[in-house]
Amino acid sequence: KMIEKISKVISVFKKDGFGVAFGKVTRYIKTLIKKNMGIKYKFDFKKNRGSYESLINEALTGDFDRVLIWRSSFGWNVPLYQRPQHMSTALSKNKCLVFYEVTSMTDNVTAIAKQSDGLYLVNFDNSKISALLFSKLDEVTKPKYLQFYSTDWTMSVDYVKSFKDRGYKILYEYIDDIDPQLAGTKELPKNIAEKYKWAMSSPDDVLVVVTAGMIEKDVLSKRGNKNLVFAANGVDYDFFRDLSNEPEFDEEFKEVLKSGKPLVGYYGAMARWLDYDLIKKINDINEFTVVLFGIRYDDSLDNSGILGLENVKFLGPRDYKVLKYYASKLDILTIPFVINDITRATSPLKLFEYMALHKPIVTSAMDECIKCSTPLIAYNHEQFIEMLREAYKLRNDVSLIDNMDKEARENSWTAKAEAVISLLKNSEQ
Repeated sequence: KMIEKISKVISVFKKDGFGVAFGKVTRYIKTLIKKNMGIKYKFDFKKNRGSYESLINEALTGDFDRVLIWRSSFGWNVPLYQRPQHMSTALSKNKCLVFYEVTSMTDNVTAIAKQSDGLYLVNFDNSKISALLFSKLDEVTKPKYLQFYSTDWTMSVDYVKSFKDRGYKILYEYIDDIDPQLAGTKELPKNIAEKYKWAMSSPDDVLVVVTAGMIEKDVLSKRGNKNLVFAANGVDYDFFRDLSNEPEFDEEFKEVLKSGKPLVGYYGAMARWLDYDLIKKINDINEFTVVLFGIRYDDSLDNSGILGLENVKFLGPRDYKVLKYYASKLDILTIPFVINDITRATSPLKLFEYMALHKPIVTSAMDECIKCSTPLIAYNHEQFIEMLREAYKLRNDVSLIDNMDKEARENSWTAKAEAVISLLKNSEQ
């Protein structure tokens, strides 16, 4: 495991550079010290135990059908507001009581805090609050689940099995190809590999949620369709349609808006699966301005050769709350990925967000994009460029906009949560 951590640290330094990476590593070490010494946690817990216990009692006396313990190092207040937060929120609105794990690096939650009705943020590194919560949950007779991602590399398979021994069901969200690139390590972390192997060999003990057809085929080949449900990524439709509080855009973006060329946008991770060669070709035809928002997921952006190109503007990340306003000012939204096992097994969360923004979409030929009716699908670079030209012509097409709106509504997070709940209900019966 130490080798995996070292590999992760090296990846962070390559991705973020020395200054940013050093800050992250320093915060991580401080977090470990807090976790291991526990002085701050113990003092806080002793001082506020009564209020924490009242908060847990309030949660457990609410109207819910089941309990979900979401374990992850993803955090809550992060720029990449994605499936974990969306799904947990949607589940909590459907009579699931959700205890969502936060981290000391991402969230100012020492013990437990209420996020919304049925959804509580918990710092499980705090052994005192963790022990109190689980002692209370031991008294709950309603169904209880441990929920986590296939990409989680912190929990061991033995730790997960200990929940089963305590009467919890296991909910395994198989969300991506099992690949070290996604873990940010040189080799596949042992904890990811062992939990995957156990989940695939235990159809009676592990409920599986899959997000893409390629992943579903893998599960079917290894354990059949027992305790399995398909629930791809979705969209918070009402949030993306509400553009009424437009912020003051930064000067960098204002300059982009003056480019005089159609604006081709992408937001997401700047990672190895982004087709940088395609972006270079779009630059070279000198017809469009390519606008990229997102984080450096690895060192691929810096090595790509696209930084500094005349018609390519990398603007870095924007907070989830304002990103939609930036995207709404662009003419065409895209997912320019290379096609490989990672992208074929990907359910692009941004796809349905793009639809809700009513922007014409051009994507590479990923399996989950091909299934949809409204994106323009490109099977090679030349076709992608032709599709950009076509999309620009269609940007005000009423029929296309109506169809995108319908497809976005059909893929709301509420619908995805309902699919998961149907799986839980079947297991409970």
